[in-house]
Amino acid sequence: MAAYFERLDENTYRATDATQGAWNIEEQHIAPVLGLLTHTLERDHAPRHEHPLPLARVSFDILGVIPIGEVEVEARVIRPGRTIELVEATVSHGGRAAATARGWFMKTHDTAGIAGSDFAPMPPRTGMPAWAADAWPGEFVRTPEILRAEEAPGRARSWLRPRVPLVEGESASPTARLMGLVDIANGLTPRVSPSEVAFPNLDLTAHLLRAPEGEWLGFDTTMSVGPTGLGITHTVLHDDNGPLGTSVQSLTVRPLA
Repeated sequence: MAAYFERLDENTYRATDATQGAWNIEEQHIAPVLGLLTHTLERDHAPRHEHPLPLARVSFDILGVIPIGEVEVEARVIRPGRTIELVEATVSHGGRAAATARGWFMKTHDTAGIAGSDFAPMPPRTGMPAWAADAWPGEFVRTPEILRAEEAPGRARSWLRPRVPLVEGESASPTARLMGLVDIANGLTPRVSPSEVAFPNLDLTAHLLRAPEGEWLGFDTTMSVGPTGLGITHTVLHDDNGPLGTSVQSLTVRPLA
């Protein structure tokens, strides 16, 4: 299966059909774009540090739709530092900014003796049924392997395994790999069928306790909708070693009828 992007030069990439979106198959799904932005943040950060700092938080704002085609990505340092650094990246199409990312990099310290969390553990993958995203069109939602246990519409726990490289011929970090998948959380357990209600997200913010490890990523997801068209998809992120962070997406909820 093709990678999501092919590099054309230092700042230009071509999206492949694997990025095909779920709301409109003529547009890119935003998830691989967020992975590409994270990849850009880390590539910009690393040369300035003998020992690159890990990403502690990355926030994305989605400014518009992106046709499947060429995109340009640029990065700049907002707040330089040896122990804390803030870097911003922007992806554009045809000269128009389509999404931005701001990533906080933070120096590590040994806190193993006090490490812990009260997030509920994920159920094991053994016996969890495979889930096909039949309610959604587009190629991207078919690129990861997905197992899902849904308690009710709007509440599910899922295990996902990426099967497509982010950029052809390039190694992406486990964090960039996660960020290239995490936006799919908004479609894992809709409260209402997407044929009846549209609920695209305007943003995504992830806070991380550590980088993910291993092939599988766990999503403990709750979707909530308010009375005036505002919604939230909240996910606790896991791997086989336990919780590793959270993501939150702001939704614009629009009945289609």
